[in-house]
Amino acid sequence: MSKQIGIRREDKNEWERRVPLTPEQVRCLIAKGIPFTVQSSAIRVFTDAEYAAVGAHVGDDLSECPVILAVKEIPAGLLEPNKTYVFFSHVIKGQPHNMPMLKRVLELGCTIIDYEKITDEKHRRLIFFSRYAGIAGMVESLWALGKRLAWEGISNPFETIKHAYEYDGLEDIMMTLGQIGEGIRADGYPRVLAPLVVGFAGYGNASTGAQEALDSFGITEQVSPVDLPTYASAGGVSNRSIGKVVFHEEHMVERIADKGPCATSTFDLQHYYNHPEEYKSVVPQYLDHLTILINGIFWTERYPRIFTIANARRLFANGQPKLHVIGDISCDIGGAVEITRKATHPGAPVFVYNVATSEITDGVEGNGPVVMAVDNLPCELSREASQDFGQALKAFIPAISGAAYTAPFEELVLPPGIKRAVIAYHGELTPQYRYLKKSLDVINERC
Repeated sequence: MSKQIGIRREDKNEWERRVPLTPEQVRCLIAKGIPFTVQSSAIRVFTDAEYAAVGAHVGDDLSECPVILAVKEIPAGLLEPNKTYVFFSHVIKGQPHNMPMLKRVLELGCTIIDYEKITDEKHRRLIFFSRYAGIAGMVESLWALGKRLAWEGISNPFETIKHAYEYDGLEDIMMTLGQIGEGIRADGYPRVLAPLVVGFAGYGNASTGAQEALDSFGITEQVSPVDLPTYASAGGVSNRSIGKVVFHEEHMVERIADKGPCATSTFDLQHYYNHPEEYKSVVPQYLDHLTILINGIFWTERYPRIFTIANARRLFANGQPKLHVIGDISCDIGGAVEITRKATHPGAPVFVYNVATSEITDGVEGNGPVVMAVDNLPCELSREASQDFGQALKAFIPAISGAAYTAPFEELVLPPGIKRAVIAYHGELTPQYRYLKKSLDVINERC
């Protein structure tokens, strides 16, 4: 028998307007016999009335719902005993700020299914917002470039770019960037910027989304990492095109010489994944040639950083370098981009890391790189992002709703992709995620 599904209101901040399922998707699931209660929200991109019109109950009380869907983290104080929660928990790296929530989940005997870990047998994510994170992140990074250059006294065609949420959806963004690209093709941008190059660390969904936005200018030129120094130093380089370079792992790291002999001269991706401590970052060799660096990689402390405090200080030792903006779409605080000191929000998406004082200041002014670090970028395209996300999630809802959560975990019947995403079950970490006990122990010691 299908269980009542609850959809909670998002309360991370005023910008978070996404939903896990749209009204139309809820209508389809109700037609299959799955009842829904939708928590009332004044800011959700789809209104209460739209959900009520498709047959969902709308109200504040989700206490009768054994399964609750959300998008972002759920405050620990709002968790209820013995419920199954499906959301982005942001705990799989042992993130300290979310360990109290995970601790409370275990105390209450709850179950967590994390969207981030819903994957196929090759560990490829099946449900994600990351394409839209990439698109919005690229737009915000271009907005930041336009404002930073203007502050430096360089009039530029990117000054007219708005925040992603100020456009009338994705189509409007792509059309507007295309028009700006036509202007650049005709009139160019200031030659002092040539060649303008955007580098992408990573090639996953976030990176491809960001590239999609950049390519909408219609003037991008693909540049290989190997050719980047030559491209950047070529005489008479055009100010009517934008260089695009995508860095894969083999471009970003190299084996440390004293960490043992290389078995082969060919980069071994699996060896890097298994032994990242034997590698160092070589991204600094590219930084002098980039105008914008977009970070879209998955990172943990085992891996080398792609941009460090030392990199920032070297670049700005003699004034403003070519690199103006870092778009940290992944937004790991102090992570792959070490100078990402905080997460920002769409209303104030950037800060400057001062290389002399290590202080950060909101905005684009100051002696250091501009960092874009919005941690919920897809909310700037809430409607389209929710529609695509929900379409992928919808297929799994009957199984999630109909599962017998009273069974031992080993006997729990769920699609393999969903079962791989069960982080906690009946208040216990599942075998794949027992490594999180170390992070929980740190929280317990503090208490």
